[in-house]
Amino acid sequence: MLELKLAMYIDFPPHMNPGILVTCADDIELYSIGEFEYINFDKPGFTALAHPSSVKVGTTHGVFILNPLNSLKHRDLEYRCCHCFLHKPSIEEMHQFNAVCRPGNFCQQEFARGDTAYLQLDREYVYTDSVFYMDHKSAKKLLAFYEEIGTLNCEIDAYGDFLQALGPGATIEYTRNTSNVTKEESELVDMRQKIFHLLKGTSLNVVVLNNSKFYHIGTTEEYLFHFTSESSLKSELGFQSIAFSILPDIPECSRKASCIIQSILDLRSSMAPGSIVEYSRLGPDVFVGENCFISNSYIITKAVVPAYSFVCSLSLKVNGHLAYSTMAFGVQDNLKNNVKTLLDVKLLQFFGVSFLSCLDIWNLKITEELFSGNKTHLSLWTARIFPVCCCLSESVITSLKMLDAIKNNSPFSLNSYKLFSIEEMLAYKDVEDMIAYREQIFLEISVNKKQSDLEIP
Repeated sequence: MLELKLAMYIDFPPHMNPGILVTCADDIELYSIGEFEYINFDKPGFTALAHPSSVKVGTTHGVFILNPLNSLKHRDLEYRCCHCFLHKPSIEEMHQFNAVCRPGNFCQQEFARGDTAYLQLDREYVYTDSVFYMDHKSAKKLLAFYEEIGTLNCEIDAYGDFLQALGPGATIEYTRNTSNVTKEESELVDMRQKIFHLLKGTSLNVVVLNNSKFYHIGTTEEYLFHFTSESSLKSELGFQSIAFSILPDIPECSRKASCIIQSILDLRSSMAPGSIVEYSRLGPDVFVGENCFISNSYIITKAVVPAYSFVCSLSLKVNGHLAYSTMAFGVQDNLKNNVKTLLDVKLLQFFGVSFLSCLDIWNLKITEELFSGNKTHLSLWTARIFPVCCCLSESVITSLKMLDAIKNNSPFSLNSYKLFSIEEMLAYKDVEDMIAYREQIFLEISVNKKQSDLEIP
């Protein structure tokens, strides 16, 4: 993603004053402007790119309230001033703040299936965010503020907490709205208010790209859709279905409907359409069901990965020792969905089954110790249900047994294992060991390809 972003933004630096550009790792922006036009980042304060999107898409992104346009006709590239910025607003809020635009003399263009919501030309639309830039003066101001406060004890969002403070219409009300916060800390509101007063009065300039497409690939379902189906993103960027891998002879129709990235698949393994395997090894007699995502894993023994499974292994450093754990759940599971009490845990769903039933199958008791972190935000993200093992292959097979137990409603006790939540797995992850595993796969594929080249007459 970093290399892709650098390629997409290669024209930015020559037209940019000193400052910082902020972008996300889970979205891709494609745009078209005039042959002799450039996007300039030369105004004081902040400058953000904006894309026309459906009102539905606006509820999961940032939305700009732009000052009225002087011209009646839209151009591919427009420089606008922003009155204020809304972070993941409701549809009612977008209408209330006059963020919703109605069709007029719009350019004849196609809008992308960004966020799986297709925007028709005769529908209402809003302008949503993607990339933003802050000039050197603004960056220095934020840095001086950070050095002044010392340790930061709460999560600050570069989009929600910076951009909502900008523009003449910005108000302090948003600082008390914690509905979009992943982890609410006692100091959060106070810190947000300090940032608001620090940035208040700073301008928010918006570069409107009317002929643009915004693709979000941050959810598992979006990732599977854009990398395995005949999506426009795949054709526009020339994505390959098979990239630097060793694999069995897969029928051409299945190749197009799957995605394999830097992986080694045994000749006797098989893979259903619609699935992605990256940085993994699959041994003989391994079958991957449809619409699965497998990452950083090693499956050496006979195994079936159920359809619609997400399987991702992490190396961990626990008390100085190397260990492994594999998160496994359904691609449609909502990891953010949370409840406040243990009595409400029954409302959570794991792989389409009541989480309460899953715990019973795994022989786990419902106590506060079952969850990490904040005990008033209980979710699949914080549930301690994933075994910690001493080797990678054992970790994957054990987590697959968990899924199999749920699918077949058969007991599989997790009592004898040390268990981590996804939250804890990420806190203990050993990135160096994970990179070493990827490099090992890379070298093996390289040697194999050299040998294959030598064998060609």
